[in-house]
Amino acid sequence: MSTATNGDVTIYYETFGDPGQPTLLLVNGLGSQCINYSTEWCEMFAAEGYHVVRFDNRDVGLSSKLDDNPEYTAADMASDAVAVLDALGVQRAHVMGCSMGGMIVQRMAIDYPDRLLSMTSVMSRTGEPGVGDSSPEALAVLMAKPAKTREEYIERQVAGHHIYGSKPEWLDEEFLADRAAAAYDRCFCPAGIARQMMAVGRDGNRSDALRSVDVPALVLHGSRDTLIDPSGGRQTAEVIPGARYVEIEGMGHDYPKAVWRQWVDIWSNFARSAVPA
Repeated sequence: MSTATNGDVTIYYETFGDPGQPTLLLVNGLGSQCINYSTEWCEMFAAEGYHVVRFDNRDVGLSSKLDDNPEYTAADMASDAVAVLDALGVQRAHVMGCSMGGMIVQRMAIDYPDRLLSMTSVMSRTGEPGVGDSSPEALAVLMAKPAKTREEYIERQVAGHHIYGSKPEWLDEEFLADRAAAAYDRCFCPAGIARQMMAVGRDGNRSDALRSVDVPALVLHGSRDTLIDPSGGRQTAEVIPGARYVEIEGMGHDYPKAVWRQWVDIWSNFARSAVPA
């Protein structure tokens, strides 16, 4: 079991590929554990010549639960990610985060630019009010009370993808149910998810700070995202100097297998242009 420490916080992480290659650090979204980034998907990035790292944010998975220290911020979560790089002996890395993870890597670009080779923010937003808002239906899913049973949790996860996910023909309910079951069995911590949500709220609006970011940046978003409207991604790219914006047609607030190859190719081409061999 590989872990990094950031003060009293322990962060669990896993790696794929050759550690001699450039590192790609993957940062998860709200309540999402590292296994949400499927092993097969991570191996696709590794096959492109990258040392891939996935980890559990604080308050989820196998990382520390902050019951006694609930007042942390997204900046603290960004420092956890840097602690993982420190544990690996990686001075600079590509970082990519989805949803809340996108907010965390934005904060990394603001606070730790010297540790980043590039930054990719996916299906995320800057925190500016009125931009990237959820639809009423998606917001209801996000704010619902925690599931009371394993079965309810799995059912909700599958149902939620029909509200905020990709186009119906890309939704694999069996895959989604299996992933939800694995997540529930590994760690079910609703209180931790609530603390993560509050941490994001405390980070506020990053737009002004992002205007001074000098890190190669890619912003990805799905055209069907209703949990974070694509306007959130577009505005993120607008405020980061030189950022590239790519909107994936048909993708929602999820990681459907149908877009894995396209996603990996878009990112790999960006990373190679950002840091030529």
